[in-house]
Amino acid sequence: MEQYKKEFIDFMIESKVLKFGDFTLKSGRKSPFFMNAGAYVTGSQLKRLGEFYAKAIHDNFGTDFDVLFGPAYKGIPLSVATAIAFSELYGKEVRYCSNRKEVKDHGDVGILLGSKLNDGDRVVMIEDVTTSGKSIEETYPIINAQAKVEIRGLIVSLNRMEKGLESDKSALLEIQDKYGFPTAAIVTMADVREYLEPTFDEDIKKAIAAYYEQYGAKA
Repeated sequence: MEQYKKEFIDFMIESKVLKFGDFTLKSGRKSPFFMNAGAYVTGSQLKRLGEFYAKAIHDNFGTDFDVLFGPAYKGIPLSVATAIAFSELYGKEVRYCSNRKEVKDHGDVGILLGSKLNDGDRVVMIEDVTTSGKSIEETYPIINAQAKVEIRGLIVSLNRMEKGLESDKSALLEIQDKYGFPTAAIVTMADVREYLEPTFDEDIKKAIAAYYEQYGAKA
């Protein structure tokens, strides 16, 4: 496992973004762990987060893209922090773009904020976590309605490695198969379990194993 992945797992724990216990997810599933990117709230946290994303994007998609698109709302600070980090780490200027939940009809009108999308733009989408893939179903049509762009990939911070909406494949693999662009994560739950297992008590180990027996992706 790459060193930055170990550092990112530590960072999630230190920032209280990744927690272990007993949680009810938006999907209704009972989960022994919970990831909340909204807990990144300080300047130093956002700086480091952008750097982790930038390294993962560089490793998976290279530098051959023009725009980072972060779906509202959590994707907005992610795209901004990562665009800054990409410039600092790799000397590559990329634009950030996000959507609004409500279309603005005055001043800077439209559904987008940040950069506009132009025909021919190469876009990397950035999100916090994808559990079922539902958010991409909402975001993908918005992007394609603005311009004829090429989606170079989707990056998330944590791949929960759970079944998607339509099959036993992971949500990220489902998205990849359905839309035809690659998907990646800074870390997967397999990485997290491998790295943190020595620190887990037996109850957590059993709860995580049972959760993945029921909800884990088969592919």
